[in-house]
Amino acid sequence: MKNIIFIAPPAAGKGTISARVCTEYNIPHISTGDLLRNEIANGSKIGLEIKDAMAKGEFVSDEVITKLLKKRLSSKDSKKGFILDGYPRNIMQAKTYDNILKELNYEDGLVVFLDIDKNLAMKRALSRVVCSKCGLSYNLINKEYAPIKEGICDNCKSPLKTRSDDNEESFINRFDTYMKETYPLIEFYEKKGNLLKIKVDDMTVDEIFDEIKKVIK
Repeated sequence: MKNIIFIAPPAAGKGTISARVCTEYNIPHISTGDLLRNEIANGSKIGLEIKDAMAKGEFVSDEVITKLLKKRLSSKDSKKGFILDGYPRNIMQAKTYDNILKELNYEDGLVVFLDIDKNLAMKRALSRVVCSKCGLSYNLINKEYAPIKEGICDNCKSPLKTRSDDNEESFINRFDTYMKETYPLIEFYEKKGNLLKIKVDDMTVDEIFDEIKKVIK
């Protein structure tokens, strides 16, 4: 079973690497944000509660997220592995996730920390464009991450655009906040013994992917 969590600051390449892993091993990409949006779209009772909370600017409770996550991880396509995105975000959620894995009789899995220099990450972020439809990210200063055709998404052929929050001040705030909130998780998984730390500064996607494959095998 290949269940993987990626911990990565902005512009570390998490989206590209996780997509590569999903394709290679034919496992689903599970995003807690998508779970919430899908529940709202389905118009379920819990979906209406989520919609109401979001409309009020409130956080969706951990209880609700745990319920949706456990349901999704119980599905048939998750049993051979998955990539979990957007969860856990803190130690409490990490412990809850451990309990879900035990209840479902799943392995602890792998936690991958993509470590990147802050200045390099900012340079990448300020050169980033995203697909207006599928959300896939590209980088204009790195040929490996650049679109095949300028301004057009390789995946769905939709136009590419810059993100409104990709400016220097916003990026520094996001990077610092992420690292401050995430470091306790890194220490938590280091102690558990299932953390793979990869310094991605000078690595290609293939090299990063090879490091992950070694551990999975």
